Amino acid sequence: MEESVITKLKDLNLINRFLFDEVMEDKGAYQAAVSILLEEEIELVERPETEKELRVSPELREVRLDVISMDKGGKLYYTEMQQKDTKNLKRRSRYYQAQLDVSLLEPGIKDFNLLNDSCMILIAPFDIFGRGLFRYTFEGGCIECPDLKLDDGALRVFINTKGKNRERFSQEFLDFMGYITETTDGAAAKTESGKIKQIHETVKKVKISEKAGVKYMQLWEEKAYIREEAFEEGHSQGLAEGGEKQLIHIVCKKLGKGKTPEEIADEAEESLELVEKICHAAQMEAPDYDCDKIYARLH
Repeated sequence: MEESVITKLKDLNLINRFLFDEVMEDKGAYQAAVSILLEEEIELVERPETEKELRVSPELREVRLDVISMDKGGKLYYTEMQQKDTKNLKRRSRYYQAQLDVSLLEPGIKDFNLLNDSCMILIAPFDIFGRGLFRYTFEGGCIECPDLKLDDGALRVFINTKGKNRERFSQEFLDFMGYITETTDGAAAKTESGKIKQIHETVKKVKISEKAGVKYMQLWEEKAYIREEAFEEGHSQGLAEGGEKQLIHIVCKKLGKGKTPEEIADEAEESLELVEKICHAAQMEAPDYDCDKIYARLH
């Protein structure tokens, strides 16, 4: 392996999903992060779960939540770190919300008022809505009566770390926006926020953890193997055709494991648009996934 092609664990920033998930497994760190992002004191009662998989039916797509926990009032907070703009995050958040809601009530329960309140937080280093805000908060409202709220207990919050409206936020929130993309000792030392310093202590523990280091290397090696396998296959069959067929093979294997197009694109380091095209063609050939037929469908 060439050292230059991998960002070392010690150099990762919190915007990296791997580091974010590892750090937010700590209840204190996740509680501090959510409290900063929402600018209110949140008291969690459950240890956060990371990479939690939700699949309400074998026929439906799986949802994997980066981090999820619950406060003492039973409200759920689930957070996702999104480093790349996949151009589908608005509707993706809708699907995630639906899958989460369906999983909350056990069969036979008739009272929908027992459905937990929930808050979905998506963090990204780009502006999904293009209005220049750090935070966009959505809850059901009425077009005819703007002051009338649906009050269904569901909240979706989109965080843009590159926002411009600094005057609307606390210094702690602004410091955290910078810390997410520059997770260094220097950045932590500059802030007066006890919550950010608490998060940074967990970051330092993760970065020197042998267990986290092994897990990170295994993840990187899997991605490197995928790229190398596709490259070698491309040379043996003609780079364009062979490489594409190998990617189709990889996508089909991961579809068989219940992976979503977003997860496959992330793991294979390919564009989501290309992976989604392959997934659509592969559905026509399920469950056998004949790569030659899928390749023909694409062309």
